[in-house]
Amino acid sequence: MSDQPAPAPYDALLLLSFGGPEGPDDVVPFLENVTRGRGIPRERLKEVGQHYFLFGGVSPINAQNRELLQAIRKDFAENGLDLPVYWGNRNWAPYLTDTLRQIAADGHRRVLTLATSAYASYSGCRQYRENLADAIAALTAEGIEPPRVDKLRHYFNHPGFVRPMVDATLAALAELPEGLRAGAHLAFTTHSIPTAAADTSGPVPAHGDGGAYVAEHLDVARVIADAVREETGAEHPWQLVYQSRSGAPHIPWLEPDICDHLEALHTEGVPAVVMVPIGFVSDHMEVKYDLDTEAAAKAQELGLPVTRAATVGADPRFAAAVRDLVLERAATERGAAPERCALGALGPSHDVCPVGCCPARTPRPAAAGADE
Repeated sequence: MSDQPAPAPYDALLLLSFGGPEGPDDVVPFLENVTRGRGIPRERLKEVGQHYFLFGGVSPINAQNRELLQAIRKDFAENGLDLPVYWGNRNWAPYLTDTLRQIAADGHRRVLTLATSAYASYSGCRQYRENLADAIAALTAEGIEPPRVDKLRHYFNHPGFVRPMVDATLAALAELPEGLRAGAHLAFTTHSIPTAAADTSGPVPAHGDGGAYVAEHLDVARVIADAVREETGAEHPWQLVYQSRSGAPHIPWLEPDICDHLEALHTEGVPAVVMVPIGFVSDHMEVKYDLDTEAAAKAQELGLPVTRAATVGADPRFAAAVRDLVLERAATERGAAPERCALGALGPSHDVCPVGCCPARTPRPAAAGADE
């Protein structure tokens, strides 16, 4: 009997991400993809695209996905996991439908999906599942038999995601002047979403107000803050705050915004702040602009020293976590009961999204769930 890890019944892994422009000419077409169906004028999209033009019209996310793709493939090869890894995006090349078509052409029939979003929410989970359903429908319409697609569980509290964030927070603290470190506050940041979407995220009413989205972030933040205290011997006050809000002003979104939070901390006399972007897998545009540019400018205006922790990115421990999640799910599908690694109080997430989990305003088919 082989002692190599067994991915069966799965025969491929799909890295599924958001996508981003890779040049100035891509920016507006990319934003048109992102906002399709919302009726936003092209001139408005050009205004929104200024964030990208500050960086030459290139989002870092595609390059970061290429790095993650290589890290996963390297980890699989070094650990004897014979599983090809593909990459597809929701909003830019390589497009999901094209990638799924290639997966089918290569003869794969059971595919696991790793989404570059660690938490439960409509935009972070259900919308990816809807995109998968759309791609499957497109292949079916072409007369191509699509593979069966499942999705890896939320990995927000997997040690391979959390421990790199602990180390990144410690490194960011060390960047502060020595006299400011002990009194520094930790601002754990994530993407703001409408409060209505937050309240219905995950299996409701399991998580109460804020739903699974807020509960999961708070749990991870607490684990990181506790680990930092154990490592440094200092108690660093912390708060979960939000960034990257978009949408109509009259719709309530999760608050406080990171810039408002920095102002409040400055008023309180806090000596320094470490921003910890636990809501993001890589240093893409919403990290590089909203934190490194906009929030950093606000801190400079206030005279408040700030540093920013790195995201997980292509950390080898995260790649190893992906392998662990793949083998865990494969063993479960074969009828075994594997160990399911998770830190914090919430425990491991579900494998299959239940009916009503992270509902959309307008019901749409979604793959990889109980309600597909």
